[in-house]
Amino acid sequence: MNGFVGQYEHQMDTKGRVSLPSAFRREAEGDRFVLLQWEKPYLTLFPELKWLEVQQRLLEFRRTDPQSWNHVRMVIAQAVEVSPDKQGRILVPAVLQEAGGLEGAVLLSGNIDRVELWNPETYRQAVEGAAGDLQQFAHKLFG
Repeated sequence: MNGFVGQYEHQMDTKGRVSLPSAFRREAEGDRFVLLQWEKPYLTLFPELKWLEVQQRLLEFRRTDPQSWNHVRMVIAQAVEVSPDKQGRILVPAVLQEAGGLEGAVLLSGNIDRVELWNPETYRQAVEGAAGDLQQFAHKLFG
């Protein structure tokens, strides 16, 4: 099956490492990822191939729109490359832990071509707020 699907909740250890589910590691087709926060309040983990697409778009913005140079700098400055260790854990740097409100439990949620890392309570509040629209969206999607 293609795409990151499902949700997993894992504890972040005291060193800032969190287990990347084996299903997500298999789906990535490699062990290199880029982790960043491009939208609050969660972090996004891009597998290498998807990040290469994003990187090409960033280069295009930089090449064609001089006003976006600082935006590109801001995105790149807080992005980090991560790779799972032998136990399948990735290190979430302290600055990104703080940005995502992550401590203790971390919800890793598949979102087709990327993985989102959420504070579980923040996720529940954000998603439950949109739950009323799900039925209407589901009818559009599934027919």
